[in-house]
Amino acid sequence: MSTEGLPMVVPAQDLPARVRIHEVGARDGLQNEKTSVPTAVKAEFVRRLAGAGLTTIEATSFVHPKWVPQLADAEQLFPLVSDLDVELPVLVPNQRGLDRALALGARRIAVFASATESFAKANLNRTVDESLAVFEPVVRQAKDAGAQVRGYVSMCFGDPWEGAVPLHQVARVCTALRDMGCDELSLGDTIGVATPGHVLELLALLNEEGVPTNEIGVHFHDTYGQALANTYAALEHGVTTVDASAGGLGGCPYAKSATGNLATEDLVWMLHGLGIETGVDLGRLTATSVWMAEQLGRPSPSRTVRALGKTTQTHKDQ
Repeated sequence: MSTEGLPMVVPAQDLPARVRIHEVGARDGLQNEKTSVPTAVKAEFVRRLAGAGLTTIEATSFVHPKWVPQLADAEQLFPLVSDLDVELPVLVPNQRGLDRALALGARRIAVFASATESFAKANLNRTVDESLAVFEPVVRQAKDAGAQVRGYVSMCFGDPWEGAVPLHQVARVCTALRDMGCDELSLGDTIGVATPGHVLELLALLNEEGVPTNEIGVHFHDTYGQALANTYAALEHGVTTVDASAGGLGGCPYAKSATGNLATEDLVWMLHGLGIETGVDLGRLTATSVWMAEQLGRPSPSRTVRALGKTTQTHKDQ
């Protein structure tokens, strides 16, 4: 590591010149906290993430408070950050959630589908086809309102109840979401079991099924330490949108074996070392995650945050 806390840049061939990081810490990360984080802290978190150069920050979810009480303050939070000059996607589970989001001016919407029947039942209390039927009018109305729509697909690589998930099963859900109007798909490795070859096979199949790479994002969890390796494989395929969570916050409340998301700092360290532009200031991002860890009362699981945080503290002590 350099004295400035930046990696040495050694570009690799045939990788994207720039990657858009879809930051999910404020939503996917904080929804897993045992206690609710104060609204003002959430708003400050989003503002600091924007200040670090992130341009897509998923702000909250307009889900019923009964199901995700940690995000019950969506109506209070969104107006506190809506003035920021960044994209602020929000998750909506149904028509009611969409109406709430649109009323506050949200113009980037996400729906959350499952590639497996077991997780669809656990998370959505519906079958896969029933959940897709619910999303179809939601996506249509969002598009009619001028919003961009992202379709999350969970359990793309493995399911804690069903095991390995057949690729064609994932492709069916992906193409259904695209056919109903989703502008982008995010492939979720919800329990972190994917490996690079598996990632490449799924991406190739989606291309064969008519889903272009530029409409695909990847969302990896680091349960088995594979998130960065899987991300690299996706980059080799041409993917330029990668989901990550500042400080490695989050997991999945309905999949107990799911550990944290890929840490944004770990991702940025790798991308910058490869000479790939992100627009993110790693120092400011690390400081934000250190601050958020203090608010939560525990250290960040991000290896980069831990390494740079120690370096910063050493410099202070000197």
